[in-house]
Order: sequence, then structure tokens, then C-alpha cells
Amino acid sequence: MKYIELTGPEPGDTVVVGLSGGVDSTLVAALLKEKGCRVIGVTMSQWKGDLPPLPDGRKLHGSCYGPDEAQDIEDCKKFCAEHDIEYHVIDVKEEYQKQVLDYFKAEYRAGRTPNPCIRCNNLVKFGALLSGVEKMGITYDYFCTGHYARLVRPTESLPLSYGDTEYPHSLTPAMIACATDSAKDQAYFLYRIPSATLEKVRFPLASFKKQDVFKMAKERSLAAAEKEESQDFIPSEYFEILFKDKPSVPGDIIDLDGHVLGHHRGIEHYTVGQRRGLGVSSSRPLYVHSIDSEKNLVVLAPDNDLFSASLIADDWAWPAGYEPQTAFSAMAKIRLASRPVPVTVEPYCGEGDFKGKAYRVVFETPQRAVAPGQSVVIYRDGVISGGGVICKAEKADSADVEKAAEELKKIESEPNHSR
Repeated sequence: MKYIELTGPEPGDTVVVGLSGGVDSTLVAALLKEKGCRVIGVTMSQWKGDLPPLPDGRKLHGSCYGPDEAQDIEDCKKFCAEHDIEYHVIDVKEEYQKQVLDYFKAEYRAGRTPNPCIRCNNLVKFGALLSGVEKMGITYDYFCTGHYARLVRPTESLPLSYGDTEYPHSLTPAMIACATDSAKDQAYFLYRIPSATLEKVRFPLASFKKQDVFKMAKERSLAAAEKEESQDFIPSEYFEILFKDKPSVPGDIIDLDGHVLGHHRGIEHYTVGQRRGLGVSSSRPLYVHSIDSEKNLVVLAPDNDLFSASLIADDWAWPAGYEPQTAFSAMAKIRLASRPVPVTVEPYCGEGDFKGKAYRVVFETPQRAVAPGQSVVIYRDGVISGGGVICKAEKADSADVEKAAEELKKIESEPNHSR
């Protein structure tokens, strides 16, 4: 399948820019202003002030959710004033609480590993924020952010060689593709944004590398160029505080045979693949294999038992809402930091309480630490063809696992690789 890049804003266009106070979004606004666009800066206000200061009195900066929001807003106001840019703060506190914070806690307490950034992008940054802009009566040609991803359109109609023999009507939707800078690529986080929304979205930094962005920002004397890189979601120091709204329920830590190895302090403190902080002594390394929320159990196993041959996922998001009806080959990522691997995606006909149509994703080579709650994102030619939320992992044969484990060791021994 061939694709064309979507063109960006032109001089005279009205462009709303989502400003966070960081170097990426600030540079986007500056570049569009230089181009002759009418730029309107908007910032989400999501911090409710509901988390107390850290016990040691430290101040934290650069998180998605935290007390530094007020400073970020002041930085954005100052930048916009200096560059003659209209600026607004959009209150999304209630939607952020419901769609991100409450979801985050509920998923962990259900024994799953959520990805709040994916949820936030779809429902808040490209959802509640844009709704707030429209409620203010602001009309715009484009909405731009500092995300590292590309936007493309197929040159021929879906189904993009999914294997279906016919599609009921012609569709060439806006689709998300990987950025030029693979080290900063954020396409994985954006897969749930609807195609209709993407029609007016643009990512002006898609073709730049991070070092180029800093260079351009410094050339323009942007204060944001001196800021530290932002963290994801909330600082780890706030994790414990966030979950203090309900008492943790201790339970047993067991092995795959059901033997009790120790005790956990609450399943929300554990994730699949975790090794450190388990509080269990063993003659060999053990990892969190799975979490049984119904029985309040954390299950440990040796590393090789963490490999899966396939997974089942539901709650899928497809370009233009098109749902494949037959199996097709693709590449897939089961977490942001993982490499895309060859897979076969097929409709799942088994029983289960699924959100929408479920699909099985079969790996060409078994994959390690497939975590329910995380997203599996499907790529074809570097373009996102869909993605869903992992429900469960399916065990791999031991012979296949040994081969996969050896391949993983080789990958992890490569320079600059992080697991």
C-alpha cells in the first residue's frame, strides 16, 4: 500500500497549538507564527491540587499530572505574550479525573497494567481539550501539537490488503505513521485518535530529530529549550499517594504450582514482568508472571515462563472504524519500548466478556511479558492499521520459548537497547 503525507498549515491559516510549556510544543507555535499562520495557544488545566506535598518537601517538575502545572501555564502565557499569540487555558479537570486517573487506579486494582498516556491522548488531549476550544467559539483550520509522528493517507481505498475480498465503500482515512526520529517516535501513544479528528490534526515536528528541535529552539532564544524533558503521567513518588484513597488488600504470592512463596501488599503495586521489590527469596530469578485479581494472588515464575505465543485483545480502534473480517499479516508492538515483530491478526471467535469485537494476535516468535491492560498496536509499512487492549496472553511451547529467549538476549546486548 502506498501513502501520501498530509500537507500542513499554510500562511493565513488559523492554527490552534496545544502548549505544554515544553520545547516541542513551544517550537511548533514559533514555527507556525513565522510561517504566517494565525496561532492560538491552548493549555489543558488538569491538576486538581488533590495530592499532598511529598514528605521531604521536594518540588517536582515536568510531569503530566502534578503541582508544576501552574508554572507551566505561566511559562506558556509569557511565551505567547512575547510572540503576540492569543492564549487560553482549557479546564479539563473532571474529564481527566474520570478518563485517566480513575481508569488508571481501577485497572491496577483489577490486576491489569494500564497505559494512561494512550487514554489521555484520545479522550482528553484530542477530545476534551478540542471540545473546550469549540465551546469557546474558536474556529480553526488545524490543531497542532509537538508529538513525534506523521500523518498519511492511503492512495487507494481500505482494506489495505487485510485479506478481505470486498469493502462496502471507498475510504482513504487520515492515518498515523511513525516519526522520522525512531528514538522519539510517539505513534504508539496516538493509535486511538479517530480518523475524523486526525483530518484537522498535524504534527509539524514529524520530520525532525530531537537534537534539531533543541537547536532550532535555542536559535530562537526560546526559554523552553532550557527545560528538562517532561516525564510521563505522574512522578513515581506520587504513585503511592495516588492509591491512598482506598486501603490496599494484602494477599499471597504463589508460583505456577500454587505454592505460597510470600505475601504481597496489594496487587496494584505489581506488574507483569516485574522482578524487583517482590520480597521473595529464591535460588533463581523470579518475575511476575500474572496477577489474579479475583483470588488476590500475584503469580511468580522463571523468565522463560513469561513468553507467550499469542494474545487476545479487545476494545480495538481501527482507521475510519473499519473492522477486518479475515486474518492478515502485519507487525505489532506490545508496549512502547518493544520492537515491532511479525504477527498474524485474526478475528477471535472464543468466549469471553469482551468490549467490542476481539482479535487474536499470533506472534511469529514468542514474546515476553505480555501484560493485560497494555495496548497491542498493529503496523503495516510503518503505518498504524489498528490497535487494541490486551485481555490475556496465551502460553508458548517450551521449544519455541528457548529460541525466543536466545534472540531476546542478542537484542538486549545491542548498544543503547533498554528492555
